[in-house]
Amino acid sequence: MDLNALGWSDFFAEPFEPHAARGLVPARVAIAFNRFFRVYTEQGELTVVSSGRLLHHAASRAELPTAGDWVAVRVRSDGGGAIQAVLPRKSQFTRKMAGRVVEQQVVAANVDTVFLVSGLDDEFNTRRIERYLIMTWESGAQPVVILNKTDLVDDAPELVREVEAIAAGVPVHAISSKLDEGMEIVRRYLRPGQTIALLGSSGVGKTTITNRLLGEDRFATAEVRVADSRGRHTTTNRQLVLLPQGGLLLDTPGMREIQLWDADGGAEQNFADIDDIVALCHFGDCRHGSEPGCAVRLAIDEGRLDPARFEGYLKIQEELDRFADQQTLHGQLEAKRRVKVITRAVEQLQRSR
Repeated sequence: MDLNALGWSDFFAEPFEPHAARGLVPARVAIAFNRFFRVYTEQGELTVVSSGRLLHHAASRAELPTAGDWVAVRVRSDGGGAIQAVLPRKSQFTRKMAGRVVEQQVVAANVDTVFLVSGLDDEFNTRRIERYLIMTWESGAQPVVILNKTDLVDDAPELVREVEAIAAGVPVHAISSKLDEGMEIVRRYLRPGQTIALLGSSGVGKTTITNRLLGEDRFATAEVRVADSRGRHTTTNRQLVLLPQGGLLLDTPGMREIQLWDADGGAEQNFADIDDIVALCHFGDCRHGSEPGCAVRLAIDEGRLDPARFEGYLKIQEELDRFADQQTLHGQLEAKRRVKVITRAVEQLQRSR
């Protein structure tokens, strides 16, 4: 395999030099199964594991290999190997892990373009699309919104305009992957060495799009429930596949819970227009209610600002503030835990003397 076709660049070559001096080889993670990984190398595909040293020194699960990562591998004579290090990431799509755990989950790494796929059936939700946009801007990748299932609606152009109004110049394309309509637009983004990730809820058609781009039904699909357009998880692991026309595609399982992780920059970029309006308010601590000189209320009254979008903006800001508080509390508790561990170790040492 050619490394450049896999997405290799000078960005990864420089930090890899110390590993090359140790006889390690560069590899790109195609799929991860706990400690086992399928990777692409110049020698072909290999199945490798994480080295004990890598697991021991990782400060969190976010530092462990995930699909799309470039890693340094020590290859054994039997064709297996072990990942010794994860190279710096050019981009990473992250979210807060589901539930109450305050921990970062890396969904995809080293992605150039993110296809944010939304169905035009009952699953269509502009607020959810906004959240995906924020996460993508924060990742460092370029977002493209794909509105799938035009065969199920009569007002696709109107829905495209609705998304364009919240997407701040992001390309928005309406397609029907089932009927193979509009896929030629999607194929224009595919270039050798470029990595595209498909993100969206279950049942929006990500796997069907993948199969169309591969030119074969390689991955299983399932029909959504008619009652609520909810889909089943036919994709269970993030998997990086090589496309016949060049480029790489990373299909991901559907995400039903999208909790933002440290996404201030992404929110600022996505809501720049609203921030500009807020800055015009007469009072710096304006609550955008009945205060005199409120630029937000004026923009809503004049039809320049969608009240539903502003409500979404407020919810995002509240969530990010709450996340910051959780991180602070988590850090304090972790610091107390470390002090207890050190204190206990010192006491045991003193007793043993």
